[in-house]
Amino acid sequence: MRFHSPQKLKTIADLIGAKPVGPEDFEVLGTNEIHRVQPGDIVFVNHPKYYDKALQSAATIILIDKEVECPEGKALLVSDDPFRDFNRINTHFTRIYNFTEELHDVEIGEGTHIHPSAVLGNNIKIGKNTLIFPNVVIGDRTVIGDNVVIQSGTVLGGDAFYYRKLNGSFDRLISVGNVVIEDNVEIGNNCTIDRGVTDSTIIGEGSVLDNQIQVGHDTVIGKKCLIASQVGIAGCCIIGDEVTVWGQVGMASGNTVASGTVLLGKTGVNRDLEKGTYIGMFAEDYKTYLKKEIKLRNLE
Repeated sequence: MRFHSPQKLKTIADLIGAKPVGPEDFEVLGTNEIHRVQPGDIVFVNHPKYYDKALQSAATIILIDKEVECPEGKALLVSDDPFRDFNRINTHFTRIYNFTEELHDVEIGEGTHIHPSAVLGNNIKIGKNTLIFPNVVIGDRTVIGDNVVIQSGTVLGGDAFYYRKLNGSFDRLISVGNVVIEDNVEIGNNCTIDRGVTDSTIIGEGSVLDNQIQVGHDTVIGKKCLIASQVGIAGCCIIGDEVTVWGQVGMASGNTVASGTVLLGKTGVNRDLEKGTYIGMFAEDYKTYLKKEIKLRNLE
């Protein structure tokens, strides 16, 4: 999430009651989740296991629960609870849960048709010649391109599934990102595409999604992908262009699938995949899988 205007390190420190380490006028441009950070972003870390990853990431401001040596060219915000304070920063600079307020800043292109039962949030942009069917929900800050079809019951921009366990219950990391649907995309009935925690969940140009598909926060699906029903894609995945995903495939978070890959039905993706055709619970190469099956049958 980028702030509307650059902030200073001291301003953010005062906002959350954290100790700043670095020049008071150190520039802060926004916040981001570790998988999508850029220079100028704040990233949070609250476990020693991930200190190095956060400190060496592209982020230049690290919200951390212990004062450590600060890398050159970066700054720290030392907090007793970085998770809590990351939420404080994001909610301070972004309005959330606005469906009860009067709509504003909704742009709708020429030739677009939206069924009266659809629910639209705020700060939404919809391009030309797009069709929005009954009972679609479009969350705040969603961007939809030209010639898009969104079938009934689909929800764009739900909260990310991102929690920590605290005092015996679950504490939500508040989602302030958005969903971007590029031109010529078709999305089937009853799909759920979560908005990014602080960045965008993206469905690339020309991709087609069947019914009942879940796409997690901050995932990027490339151009001209074909995804069949009941697929579940976790957060922060990267799917290349022209990938085919058949029914009931499941992808664990943070994995990358190369362009041109085919994932056959019920494949489980638990690691990064090079271009190929895969099947099975642990995404085996299809030809290798067939050879193994032939050997097993020949044992009889």
